[in-house]
Amino acid sequence: MPETFPDPQLYARSLATLLASWETIARGGADAEVRRLPGVTAAVFPDEPERSIYNNAVLDRDLPPYERAEAIKTTQAAYGGAGVEHYAAWVHESDAGMAAELGARGYAIAETTRVMGLKLDDPPPRPTAAAEIDPADWATYLNYLHGLGLPETLLTGVNPEAFHVLAARQNGKVVATALGFDHRGDCGIFNMSTIKPARRRGIATALTARHLRDATERGCETATLQSTPMAEGAYASVGFRDLGRFLEFAPD
Repeated sequence: MPETFPDPQLYARSLATLLASWETIARGGADAEVRRLPGVTAAVFPDEPERSIYNNAVLDRDLPPYERAEAIKTTQAAYGGAGVEHYAAWVHESDAGMAAELGARGYAIAETTRVMGLKLDDPPPRPTAAAEIDPADWATYLNYLHGLGLPETLLTGVNPEAFHVLAARQNGKVVATALGFDHRGDCGIFNMSTIKPARRRGIATALTARHLRDATERGCETATLQSTPMAEGAYASVGFRDLGRFLEFAPD
């Protein structure tokens, strides 16, 4: 019988891929590391420009009360020891106990992302899009980020072979990008971005579908991602299903 990948397994694959992608990025940053600690995995980036973006920690689900409190203390110590004041503590929305514990300690939800996943069976169809979509190199991706106003040194230390970059072009200009990252048979799709004039024209959907086709060809069995509220519809249209939200708590 073919593997079905029920939601808990898909969620676990998604989390493993996300953390592995952070570890890959951390290897390219000065003094950055992903620390797998009791009750929490914390990505610690003490230096800019990654410091403003990648200081995120995922707290373990369904810990007993004492361990919840200890996990939060461990998170605070990891970032405090690195001189990082601003970070996000990610909690799955099903974990009411951890959410309440963070709230009681002065944390507040800053934003949310939805975990989504699917099993890669038949490649999705090629949707019509107002752009040409092809693989691109890491330098092209960084140039696109710079064009959005992000720092020129952002992600320059990352291994250029670690991510699969797709770029959408209109009249030769890159108007959208998305990254694929393979980990143990799962393809994580990250950093989907489209410039404003090119939005609502099917480009994000087409980029996602192309990543799924390419991941299938590379032998991946599943694909997972974390979606902003704005992008959920595009991902659902190519078959991604809801695995619950991450509540991203920030310390006061």
